[in-house]
This record gives sequence, C-alpha cells and structure tokens, in this order.
Amino acid sequence: MNAQITAALIGLALAGSILYLVRRDHLHGPYALWWLIVAAATLVLGFVPRTIDWLAHLSGIAYPPVLPIIVGVSLILLRLLQLDIERSRQERQIRRLNQKLAILEEELTTLRRAVEQRSTSPRPQA
Repeated sequence: MNAQITAALIGLALAGSILYLVRRDHLHGPYALWWLIVAAATLVLGFVPRTIDWLAHLSGIAYPPVLPIIVGVSLILLRLLQLDIERSRQERQIRRLNQKLAILEEELTTLRRAVEQRSTSPRPQA
C-alpha cells in the first residue's frame, strides 16, 4: 500500500473517530473542530501529495518533506500552549471555588453555633 492511500485512510479514520467521539459527547466543540482540521489536512495531503511540494516551494523550503514536520511541530507547540492556558484558567477557577467553599463553611459553622446557643440558653418566663 503506498503512502498516499495510507495517509488518506488515516485521515478518514481520524475524521470518523472524531465524529464518533463528538456524537458520544466525549469531545466538545472547539476541540473537535481542531481535530477535524487535522483530519482534513491529512486527508488532503493523502489525496494530493504534491500540495506539500507546492507549499514548500511557495514558502522557500528547499527540501519539501521537512514542511509537514515543521508544521506538525508548530501545531503541537500551539496545542500545548493552549492546553497550558486552559489548565491555568481551571486552576485559578478551582482556587476561587475552594476559597468560596471555605467562606461558606465558616458561615455555616457560625450559624450552627448561633442556633445551638439559642436552643440551650434559658428562655424568659412570661
């Protein structure tokens, strides 16, 4: 099996897997879009491999097989940056939620003490 057919089959399998994961609610919108773009690019490069040569020539790269490696590594780095940004946002949100929870627990403890004091204090006789 030649490389073109293999790349096209990988692109189709990847697109099918992504659609399956979206349908099963395991992968959500922006992430699914990102992976569908990767699948589409793999599929296009599988069916039209001369695209790499054309893009390499257009960008001034002398050895065309290097172009997918450069693009792939760049996309991986961008994805890692996006994941770190998302993780930082989630950590900040978790920290704020923990602080709010601590405040609410302290208020609940204070209210329980106040209720206990009322129930144990002697009531004036009328």
